Amino acid sequence: MRSGDAGPTAQPAIAGAVAAGGVIGALARYGAGVALPTAAGAFPLTTFAVNVVGCALMGALVAALARTPGAHPLLRPFLGTGVLGGFTTFSAFAVETVELLSGPPLQVALGLLYAAGTVVCAVGAAALGALLVRP
Repeated sequence: MRSGDAGPTAQPAIAGAVAAGGVIGALARYGAGVALPTAAGAFPLTTFAVNVVGCALMGALVAALARTPGAHPLLRPFLGTGVLGGFTTFSAFAVETVELLSGPPLQVALGLLYAAGTVVCAVGAAALGALLVRP
């Protein structure tokens, strides 16, 4: 959320929307990790998929809200900052990259592929998500 988007009286409602969405997103992220665990030293496919899918959904959300002027003001904080912010995980991406880069040469190569691939795919997914909902 950008500063200046809402007045001070809206802050408790926005905080509540972000918190409620964050619970949903974090539980979905936890569920993805439980359903598709990553073995030590392996390509972190679950984190990669969560981040790419989350970026695609965020791109679609932002584009959809941009063309929906009457959208509820709590929709973006709830879905964007809350649900998708709780679902995606930059910190896990960073830690998994560091772990791979500190391993043997094959893991280092995997770490480089993971780092570059995540950034390229996540940005591409955000652009594609936005493109898919634009008229």
